[in-house]
Amino acid sequence: PTGLGSENPNKPLLLASASFDATIKLWDISTTTCLYSLTKHEDPVYSVAFSPNGEYLASGSFDRCLHIWSVKEGTLIRSYRGGGGVFEVCWNSSGDKVASCFSNNTVCVIDFRM
Repeated sequence: PTGLGSENPNKPLLLASASFDATIKLWDISTTTCLYSLTKHEDPVYSVAFSPNGEYLASGSFDRCLHIWSVKEGTLIRSYRGGGGVFEVCWNSSGDKVASCFSNNTVCVIDFRM
């Protein structure tokens, strides 16, 4: 949701990569530089999603945690623990809710207002 052609054209173009080593890396595409390595998950990370305004990143892992990160600071802002591993995370279009799909056949919608 950043860079030319997006609703946030003046923000740098970033990429988030999820990994089975339980890390997430935030990359600056224009410089091919790793800005942050996010390391609070304990098991493989299956899903990442940027908020619509590009300020936050949601991540889901098989450690049963949904984490919300500050993209600007590379810091963990909030965590939620569910009843199973997280397979998918997704923001709503206004960026105030995050949905998470857990391996125990539940879907959770978190109200995220800062």
